[in-house]
Amino acid sequence: MANVEHGGGAGGAFGTGAAESAKARLRTIRVGLWLIVAILAVRQVAVVLSTPRGDRLTDLETWVGPEGVLHVKGSLYDSTQFTGTPFGGLVLKPLTRAAEQALGWGWTFGTLSLVVVLGAVAARALPPPVSRRTALLAAPVAISLLMLSLPVRNALYLGQTSIIPVLLVLLGCFTVRGERASGVLIGLAAALQPTVLLFAPLLWFTGRRRAAVSGALTFAAGTALAWAAMPHDSHTYWVHHLGGAGLGGDADGLANQSLHGALLRLGLNGPLEIGLFLLLGAAVAVLGLRRAVRYAEDGQLLLAVAVTGCVAVAVSPTSWQHQLLWVLLALVGRVGRRASDRAMWPVAVVLVMTLPAKMMLPNMAALHLLRDNVVLIAALAAATVVPFLSRTSEHYGAPIPTDYAEAVPARWKRVPLLPFLGRVRSRPNLLLELLLIRVGYAAYQQVRLAATGGTNAGGRPTAEHHGAQILSIERFLHIDIEHWANHAVFKVGWLRDFFDFYYESFHFVVPLTVLAVLYIRRPGDYRWARSALGFATLLALVGFWLYPLAPPRLMPGLGVIDTVHGVQDFSKPDYGTLTALTNQYAAMPSLHFGWSLWCGLVIAILAPRWWMKALGLLHPLFTVSAIVATGNHWVLDAVGGAAVVAAGFGVTHVLQGPRPRPVARSLGTGARGPVPAPREAPAGGPTEPSGGDPAHGPADGADGADGADGAPADRPAGGRAEGSPAGRPSG
Repeated sequence: MANVEHGGGAGGAFGTGAAESAKARLRTIRVGLWLIVAILAVRQVAVVLSTPRGDRLTDLETWVGPEGVLHVKGSLYDSTQFTGTPFGGLVLKPLTRAAEQALGWGWTFGTLSLVVVLGAVAARALPPPVSRRTALLAAPVAISLLMLSLPVRNALYLGQTSIIPVLLVLLGCFTVRGERASGVLIGLAAALQPTVLLFAPLLWFTGRRRAAVSGALTFAAGTALAWAAMPHDSHTYWVHHLGGAGLGGDADGLANQSLHGALLRLGLNGPLEIGLFLLLGAAVAVLGLRRAVRYAEDGQLLLAVAVTGCVAVAVSPTSWQHQLLWVLLALVGRVGRRASDRAMWPVAVVLVMTLPAKMMLPNMAALHLLRDNVVLIAALAAATVVPFLSRTSEHYGAPIPTDYAEAVPARWKRVPLLPFLGRVRSRPNLLLELLLIRVGYAAYQQVRLAATGGTNAGGRPTAEHHGAQILSIERFLHIDIEHWANHAVFKVGWLRDFFDFYYESFHFVVPLTVLAVLYIRRPGDYRWARSALGFATLLALVGFWLYPLAPPRLMPGLGVIDTVHGVQDFSKPDYGTLTALTNQYAAMPSLHFGWSLWCGLVIAILAPRWWMKALGLLHPLFTVSAIVATGNHWVLDAVGGAAVVAAGFGVTHVLQGPRPRPVARSLGTGARGPVPAPREAPAGGPTEPSGGDPAHGPADGADGADGADGAPADRPAGGRAEGSPAGRPSG
């Protein structure tokens, strides 16, 4: 968004035309962003109102419905279903009749309106220098992210009021005038959500002491009023349940993303757990509030508010999923000195707040601790350890620019369509790459399984019909070798074991190894190869969706033996441990062969030695033999896998252009040729100065390693570019 500030302003006749063109582009972008907001709003309303009445807005129904707790004459907390404060019950009780009438359109649209206001206020609170024009673009982005976030989606679906305290705090900090009015709003928010009282120290230590006192007094007055009106309920909430702990569900449930919930999930309980929780909570509160005060004094008040909110999430006895909006606000902080690192923190926060934890981390026992507390970890990181840049840092507004290689001429005039993606030589952020790879693979698994309606049995008739079609085509082409190859291998024990092991083991190991080596040794080629693999996988998903196909081992009457899972009972086939997790009818195209072919081509193109190239090409040969011999794929599946890989490289070429040329460097006898004279940096940004990369050492000229290593972390802006050699080195 900050780049919008530099978009116009040239003088003269030509400058006027450029300014008008820039304004037109901004209007188009703004309309497009608000259109996305409208689409998301319609989708949220449709999801809520299309749900059966007994299943939607269940929390609101529990509170204000005909049998809700706000109608009963006894305690609000008799059923433990009401999790709000006594003050919240006191406020809601007179609104019972109106809320009943709004259990649908009114409540849903009212909540959406609060989300819109919240996003608009957050956009206006961005730290300077941010103009009104940029804030107008930031508003729809903020609203869209809020609507996609799990806390807002839960609040809409369940009928929660958790958006209101966050909105009251933002209004008090950024909108209302006068410290007393600001404090009143924050005090009301604390009366509804007690941990919001942590904002009082933030106000006090940043010089807004009247607001701090006003907020504390408002909280005390609201709590006292509720105590006078409902003494039994107040005693139950504040004394028996210790500020709400134990209400609304088990405190050790995954939905409770607080330190208390995490310690309970670790198996701690009793005095030890309480003492450790109080000790850790105090440490997080002190450290987090000190950081928040520092960022507020630095002029980043929105970040300070977000950090304080993250502290509240961690130290609260219960922080249910719909109460975690503070973590999403923390993405406004800027992290990283390099431009290529800036996206890491916001992308991580958005993914954590919009996707289920099981998509973030694989289902491995060693990672359950991280997966079960992923939102808490994000809140703790924002509150205590993430090194947000100060506005006084030289890199705050001008990060170290991305290192671009010289543009490689393409055969077609309009290629590449997105040149800035294809000429980056520096390494991408490793954590961001790992996160996106994991999320991408989780999405791939979900789409692949959804291709048959979410169950293997649901797609079986269609898949078997398509299998018969494939078999007919192969017989016509005289390539139906699956039965012969399967039985020939099955009779030779060591060969069967070899192909079973190869099929199960090398599918992931080899591609990940190739990606790791490219990331370390050839960052520019890593981006090219990674993009081709990603596009090939996306195209394969289209094939899985449009053409469910039973592999030979799952074709009744064909007689192919499943050498990996054992002989199948086709009345109730058993696909092994992945029966309920993967689509067994996603055979066309074969990504087993496609990914192996990608590995072979990348190694053959980039490897510096002929024997390395030969070993690389053996991998797809062994893989195609394994998938046919084990009965897991048809021969035509391999043809389909080759087609999507070719298309993946083609799409990459169209979008990014040819892969960046390695830079020849003068390193004595190992160099590939003289280094041309320096030239001006291309428009895409400064490139690497001549000589070895100080961060990673010089390139290995003797063994053909590339000269396109990543840029050093501290490269100053405006470095001179190194020219490309006239010819492309082999390999």
